[in-house]
Amino acid sequence: MQIGVPKEIKSNEHRVALVPAGAAALVAAGHSVWVETGAGVGSGFSDEQYRAAGAQIAPDADATWAAAELIVKVKEPIRAEWPRIRAEQTLFTYFHFAADRELTEAHLASGATCIAYETVALPSGELPLLTPMSEVAGRMAVQEGAKYLERHYGGSGVLLGGVPGVAAAHVLVIGGGVVGSNAARMAAGLGARVTLLDLSLERLRHLADTLPANVQTLYSNRHNLLEQLASADLVIGGVLIPGAAAPKLILREDLKLMRPGSVIVDVAVDQGGCFETTHPTTHQEPIYLVDGIVHYAVANMPGGVPRTSTLALTNATFPYLLQLANQGWQQALRDNPTLRQGLNIVDGNVTCRGVAEAFGLALTEVGAVV
Repeated sequence: MQIGVPKEIKSNEHRVALVPAGAAALVAAGHSVWVETGAGVGSGFSDEQYRAAGAQIAPDADATWAAAELIVKVKEPIRAEWPRIRAEQTLFTYFHFAADRELTEAHLASGATCIAYETVALPSGELPLLTPMSEVAGRMAVQEGAKYLERHYGGSGVLLGGVPGVAAAHVLVIGGGVVGSNAARMAAGLGARVTLLDLSLERLRHLADTLPANVQTLYSNRHNLLEQLASADLVIGGVLIPGAAAPKLILREDLKLMRPGSVIVDVAVDQGGCFETTHPTTHQEPIYLVDGIVHYAVANMPGGVPRTSTLALTNATFPYLLQLANQGWQQALRDNPTLRQGLNIVDGNVTCRGVAEAFGLALTEVGAVV
């Protein structure tokens, strides 16, 4: 199979979807790999390393897309890339369709097969290709939140861990999944006073047993959320409904409960965000103010630490990529129920319930096309 690895062109995105070791394994399995020149540089991988692994270096994006039957990326194709998509291609990347109708319609019109990392799901419900980036984003959320609490960024001037004789900051984490648990652990490690909210009592019991003592777990309801919001210096939103838009848990009117200079980090921004006042930002311009509250909503947070993120992501995605290359998408999805959950769009049809419900589109059952 002809496999293409374009250079990511979303703002400040430096990850790459395939490392040289993965390229070598695909070539050894009899496939041809086309890597756009410079695609790996941001993550520390040179064209020479890909050549040594047996990959072909394509001179530009047009050549990369034209050569490939299977395109593997990190982020969803942006507008400039849409004309390059062909109906006979399979795309394997993060899409987050439910947060963007125009993106969804463009891929429906393309006729391509779109398999989304974020909805590949194990029988347990775990999302193995979202997990590594959620781990990165959860940890980064605390790192970034601590920075933007500094006064010269518009923050309240609070040090996350405090010092002897001065209280530590209060960090409110909404959602006890991978993002939330990693954020809580990082914030606690820095000495903050952490409150973590979740709807699952089973999950709260597990987190109470495994997180540090300075993390308080609390059942998530409107009353508890607003009560904690009033004292929070840093709020991290990590709520996820797989394949669907994130629920709006904090409204604009709720911001008046917060102290000016407090910080919100919305890790759910890829799925539309869990705060009403969220809109996507970039690493170049990461923050904005609403009613005196600093908002950080970078839509590709892990792209800020691309070396770590690329290695973590490709460790998880490569076995599925190899299966797609070896078997073709239909046979791979027949043989692997976990991978089958990743099919979102095929031949102009929506096969992911969350995407169909987000835009009132007809749902085609996966079994009808695989």
